[in-house]
Amino acid sequence: MTKAKQMHIGVLLYGCGHHQAAWMMPDSSVERLGDIAYYQSLAQIAERGYFDAVFFADNQSFQGINSNAMPAFWYDPLINLTAISQVTKHVGLVSTISSTFSNPFTAARQLLSIDHITNGRVGWNLVTSMTDIEAMNHSLDKLPPHAERYKKAAEFAELMNKLFLSWDRADFIHDRKTGKLINPENIQPFHHEGDYFKVRGPSTTPKSPQGRPVCMQAGASQYGIALAAKYADAVYSVSWNIKQAQAYRQKLDDQLEQSDVHKRQIKVFPGLVTYVGRTREEALAKKQALDAKLPLETALEQLSIFVQQDCSKWAIDEKVPPLPPVEEFTGPIGRYETILEIIRDTDPTVRELLGYLSAGGGHLTLIGTAEEIVDQMEVWFEAGVADGFNLMPPTLPGSLEDFVEFVIPEMQKRGLFRKGYETSTFRGHLGLE
Repeated sequence: MTKAKQMHIGVLLYGCGHHQAAWMMPDSSVERLGDIAYYQSLAQIAERGYFDAVFFADNQSFQGINSNAMPAFWYDPLINLTAISQVTKHVGLVSTISSTFSNPFTAARQLLSIDHITNGRVGWNLVTSMTDIEAMNHSLDKLPPHAERYKKAAEFAELMNKLFLSWDRADFIHDRKTGKLINPENIQPFHHEGDYFKVRGPSTTPKSPQGRPVCMQAGASQYGIALAAKYADAVYSVSWNIKQAQAYRQKLDDQLEQSDVHKRQIKVFPGLVTYVGRTREEALAKKQALDAKLPLETALEQLSIFVQQDCSKWAIDEKVPPLPPVEEFTGPIGRYETILEIIRDTDPTVRELLGYLSAGGGHLTLIGTAEEIVDQMEVWFEAGVADGFNLMPPTLPGSLEDFVEFVIPEMQKRGLFRKGYETSTFRGHLGLE
């Protein structure tokens, strides 16, 4: 009998949680942001729930002038994941790598090192970075133009694959009888010379136990989707509702169809924010408690930027005033479209809208019992727009513990999720070749 297809679940570990007010809660983990044992414990919770992976985003700047700036990127993600690897045995370990700022030889060597240390549990999320402030920490006055960043990212990904696969551990012969240490015929320079990088090769570290580390990608622009179609094994996506998820999947499938690798399927992991309770009322109360702690002035200022009008005088507990249709909007379209979708789907008060945006910024948000949440996850899964989800817990560890305690068992009951690890590598967890 053919085994039923199952979902994949990862978690994006971020500070005290993804809700901007999470650190203000009386039981928050804010005092532990500089404690490596905190991140190790979060990964252990995820492993207890048989998650596919834990994931760290990254930002290579710190806006210390903002008193509400969360120092969520306290440690370099690769260093953090190395520490986490020592207290976990199965869960995948994904680090963000910036092609704009990183040295590919060093990045490939670091990823392969952790992959060997963990026997094949590593993945990397390829990004081009987002802010000029980050660029200023890397001897640049500002980020290169969007198109140039993605051109560099494509060469970076190509070069990373050359380094990942440059030689096999089997060529480390170390035969004392013959006095032969390596097979030099199979360990040769590859002499990459492109527009951005010149690397002799090979890597100092042999090929990964899983073939190569799993490549993730998160860009939703035309350039980002083209990059994913060529190099990614899986993508992180942003979709508030299934309509947006279907549109994203179609764009990705269309790009794959146009490419020379159209027969392969890329795993898609939309972000997922959950508020779980034994009753729907209990789950709503968890969201409301967080929303009540939001710094309203800052949140309204951010909303004003998103909708390009002054929101500071909006009545906080009344319905959101009418906004112009997207056809009349002259600012950045993506976020504005999501805000309109949130308003159509939830008819929120201003405070409720701010709460949705503050915990994930427009990702799928599910509130209710485990049964209600899994019902909606299953709809996306069966529709083919999600191979799984990348959990973005509003609070940490609380929301992650709720998901493991309540949602995972409901998924297992329906045959939608594993009841134990059956593979030893991250690539194996995802069912990738």
